[in-house]
Amino acid sequence: MKLKPDVLTRAATSADISGVTDVFLRARKELMPFAPLAYTDYAVCRWIADWLIPTGRVTVAIGAEGLIVGMAATSEADGVLWLDHLYVFPPRVGQGIGTRLLGEVVSNARLPVHLHCFAENRRARAFYERHGFVAIAFGDGSDNQEGCLDVVYALQPGEAPRVNGAGMPA
Repeated sequence: MKLKPDVLTRAATSADISGVTDVFLRARKELMPFAPLAYTDYAVCRWIADWLIPTGRVTVAIGAEGLIVGMAATSEADGVLWLDHLYVFPPRVGQGIGTRLLGEVVSNARLPVHLHCFAENRRARAFYERHGFVAIAFGDGSDNQEGCLDVVYALQPGEAPRVNGAGMPA
C-alpha cells in the first residue's frame, strides 16, 4: 500500500455534504453489495446534511484534485469512542486513505475505540485486524438495518494502531 502524499485530512464542513454523500453511497453500493442500504440516496444525503456533518465528528480525506476521497465519523456512548463510518472512494481503495483516516480517529482517543463491521466484509475485517483491532462480539444482524451478520471490534486506549507517523502500516 502506498499512501499518496497529496491526501490531506480535515474536519468536514457543510460544504462537504455532496462529497461525503458520494463517497458514502459509492463505497456502500460498490464495496458492500451484500448489504443494500435501507434508505434512498436522497434520504442518505439528507441524513448526512442534517445530522452526520453537524455533529462535528466527521473527518474527510481530500485528494490533490480537491475532491473528497474518504470519510470517517465517530460518536461516543457509554465510555466508548465508536468509529461509526469509515469509507474510501472505491477507485482510491488500497492507497492508504483508510489507514490515514483510522490514524486520525484513534491517535487522540482517550476511550476504548469500538466499531461494527459486517461479517461478510472480509476486506474491511482484514484492514481492522491489521491495525490491531480484535473481534469482541458477533451479531446475528438483528441490531442493524441491513439484517447482516456483524462483528464488533475493539482497540483499547493506549494501544496505538499499527501505523507509522506517515499513516502507513507499521
